[in-house]
Amino acid sequence: MSPTFERKQNELKALFVACPNEESKYKKIIEMGRTLTKPKLHRKTSENIVKGCQSAMYLHSFLKEGNVYFEVESEALISAGLAALLVYVYNGETPESILTCAPTFLEDLGIRASLTPSRANGLYSVHLRMKQDALRLLTAK
Repeated sequence: MSPTFERKQNELKALFVACPNEESKYKKIIEMGRTLTKPKLHRKTSENIVKGCQSAMYLHSFLKEGNVYFEVESEALISAGLAALLVYVYNGETPESILTCAPTFLEDLGIRASLTPSRANGLYSVHLRMKQDALRLLTAK
């Protein structure tokens, strides 16, 4: 596991430890979604739609100096926030880290357990898409 990946997961855990209940946890998730770097309009294409999400979500991935970066936008605030959690830990990581490092913080924080099945599926779909993009960028080097 990359040291930066582990550090970022620990930072997220520390951020959410201050949330006394599920409602405050969801407020924090929504707040994080509002901070996402959104893809430019010309990147909102059918190829960048994340399949499996209940609402429309666009994910654009690109390689810069050997690391993968993500731009994400979703119509739904919760979906954007859940994507923001993944972006927080995977942004700026190598394709290899994205492919091999699991987002264990989701279990540690109880986020997966508190999601409806459709939101859990959407979160899984975003993570899968990030891994697919990382593989694509790795093989295109």
